[in-house]
Amino acid sequence: MSNGKTLYVVVCAAGPAADVGFLIDQAHEQGWTVQVISTPNALAFIDTEALEKQTGCPVRSAHRKPGSPRSPKADAIIIAPATFNTINKLANGIADTYALDVVNEAIGLGIPVVILPFVNSAYANRAPFQRSVELLRKEGIPVLIGPEVFEPHKSGSGRENTAHFPWSAPLNEITFKQ
Repeated sequence: MSNGKTLYVVVCAAGPAADVGFLIDQAHEQGWTVQVISTPNALAFIDTEALEKQTGCPVRSAHRKPGSPRSPKADAIIIAPATFNTINKLANGIADTYALDVVNEAIGLGIPVVILPFVNSAYANRAPFQRSVELLRKEGIPVLIGPEVFEPHKSGSGRENTAHFPWSAPLNEITFKQ
C-alpha cells in the first residue's frame, strides 16, 4: 500500500550495496514507492533486474533520453551505502554522475536527504572526509556516522562488516523528518 510518496534510494559501490533490497522492503512496508538510482560503479554490485522487479521501476544510473518517461519526483532521498567519494563530491557540489546531479538538486530544493556511509576508519580519519560530513550536516543533511549508527570498520575488513550494515537507520531518520 503506497502512502503516495516516492523515496529515491541512491546506491553507491560499497560492500552492502548488494543487500539494498532490505532497505527497499522496509520502505515498502512503510508505504513508500521506491526508485533506485545507482552510481555507475555500483551497477557491478547490485542485481538490477531483481531491484526493478522488487520496485516496479527501472534502476536509473544515467540521465534519461529526451522523450523518455521521467521518474516520479522524490519526496525524500536515502544514500546507502554512501562511499567516501560520493560524500566528498556531494559536500563540494560536484555533480559528475546522474546520482550526484539528482541529490545536489534535491538538497537545493529542500527535499529531505539522509546519508548512511560505508567507509573504513582510514577514510573516515581523513580531514577532507571529516570536513565533508561537517559541511553536509551544516546544510541539514544527516550523515549517520558515529557510535549510535554506523562505526567505520578497520581497513580491509569491509566484507565482514556488510552483515551489520544498519539498513533501517536512514529510513527511521527520513520517517522522523516527514
